[in-house]
Amino acid sequence: MIGTNRRGHGVQPGLSRPGRPEGTQIGLGKFKIDGVVPIVPTPFDAHQEIDWAALRSLLDFAVHADVEAVCLPAYASEFYKLTEAERRDTIVAAVDHVAGKTPVIGQVNYPGTLQAVRSVREAKEDGVSAVCCAVPRVFSLDDDALLRHFDCILRAIDIPLIIQDFNPGNGSLSAGFVRELHREHPHFQYVKLEEPLMAAKVEAILQETSGAVGVLEGWGGMFMLELISSGISGVMPGLGISDILARAFRLAKAGDSDRAYELFQGVLPQIVFCLQNMELYHHAEKLLLEARGIISGTVVRQAARTLHENETSHIRFLNTKILNLLDRWSLARNPATKTTVAPGTQS
Repeated sequence: MIGTNRRGHGVQPGLSRPGRPEGTQIGLGKFKIDGVVPIVPTPFDAHQEIDWAALRSLLDFAVHADVEAVCLPAYASEFYKLTEAERRDTIVAAVDHVAGKTPVIGQVNYPGTLQAVRSVREAKEDGVSAVCCAVPRVFSLDDDALLRHFDCILRAIDIPLIIQDFNPGNGSLSAGFVRELHREHPHFQYVKLEEPLMAAKVEAILQETSGAVGVLEGWGGMFMLELISSGISGVMPGLGISDILARAFRLAKAGDSDRAYELFQGVLPQIVFCLQNMELYHHAEKLLLEARGIISGTVVRQAARTLHENETSHIRFLNTKILNLLDRWSLARNPATKTTVAPGTQS
């Protein structure tokens, strides 16, 4: 039986709550990212409904994975296949379940300003520590239009905003755009970029904003090691390798480049393979989380890519390599339960 949250959206029993008490959100001055913020996937059952128990397992994993925060529902959460009610319900579920153990960033992606404004307000009401909004890229918009769009969003909330700009084939937000928007709205605190050769842009944004707007790398963390020295604040990868990347990030920041590289090279083939196609990524991410003993189902909601036999075989090969990497570094396959095996054992 589906219950309802205080706004009337359908949620799993046990996730409903009355109004959130004041003082549970992280203040502007305390919200800081210095590491890895994974995107939490949306698990589905055999009927393609959200599997709320599996979502709680994914959140438990994240809480124990030494990450800075969690973010959902984003592209890697299949947000574009969720109803508007489901999008909000996943945020409600995450805030309630982690119960302050780690910050929750609510992802709100809408090309229309009015719906985006309404949804960021709802996310704040639901207790998120920050919101993340993708730049509307359905059709090309000039900087003035984008400034008006984000001005409206930022006027609607007083919690930190992260802007995600996924546009690797064309131009993305400039350092001047970031500077101008931050000047008007200091709670615009981070920008997530997903493009090649972005080291110079990272440095330009930090210079233009005197370090007040941090840069997060998306694209699975593919260029993480290169960009740490340029000053990125963190990485927003998939959940399945987030603990590995968190360890590599901290090693690199501490100057231990060799050990950071050793860890990073163990997951880079998986990142490169998965990001050939977003629908391929969903399958690979869920199969990895299943291999790690975190979830037991790997359903990708329709419409979804049908995996070819060689793709499934290669995903399982890559997953075995990641499991062996975890074992060699004495990292738990499931940090929430400390599940591990003897070094060298293959799954």
